[in-house]
Amino acid sequence: MDQYNILVVDDDREIVRSLSKLLEREGYRVYQAYDGLQALDTVATGDVHLILLDVMMPKLNGLSALMKIREKKNIPVIMLSAKSEESDKVLGLSMGADDYVTKPYNTAELMARVQSQLRRYFSLGAVVQRDSAADLLCNGGLVLNRNTKELSVDGAPIHMTATEYKIMELLMEHPGYVFSAEEIYNQVWREDAYGVENTVMVHIRRIREKIEITPKNPKYLKVVWGIGYKIEKFD
Repeated sequence: MDQYNILVVDDDREIVRSLSKLLEREGYRVYQAYDGLQALDTVATGDVHLILLDVMMPKLNGLSALMKIREKKNIPVIMLSAKSEESDKVLGLSMGADDYVTKPYNTAELMARVQSQLRRYFSLGAVVQRDSAADLLCNGGLVLNRNTKELSVDGAPIHMTATEYKIMELLMEHPGYVFSAEEIYNQVWREDAYGVENTVMVHIRRIREKIEITPKNPKYLKVVWGIGYKIEKFD
């Protein structure tokens, strides 16, 4: 793909203008929106590959817009917020965000996060035409297809974000192995892990809600308290 399309959503027009200029200098095509409703219209009608989404906006706030987007799209979403409390970050991630950046942000770091999310999304989304049995990871009722980048549970397809898929792929490649939160973060986000327990925990909880009949008493995705997470191994 020659050019990625990024949607910038913020009710502060100066922030939208400055971010748009920054992204355009990096070679991206930019769409602009100033509230959640405009964002939904743009996602529905445009070919958007990543969204920078402010939290506090009129008409429809960022979190509500995110929930609507996640009903149909799994494109990367980076939340932008002046709120830096850990609970706010956890809330954003739990509702389907792929990353969370607090204002004022470092522009170089933000661009790096944009590149990382796009690289992860399109490397996972690119279907490779192969028919090897190694492209299917099967464990109990879980089946992960590396060709189509899809996961199913007892034959039912599961809608996952790119980050959730990558976590499941890592765990299913090593059933029974316990990964620490830091190991998961290093492997999936490809960044050094510092204080990432909550970020990983939120994604694990979201995956559980999708694949488990009873998330509080999981069959597949287990917590090993004080150590990490694993996919239970089935014969």
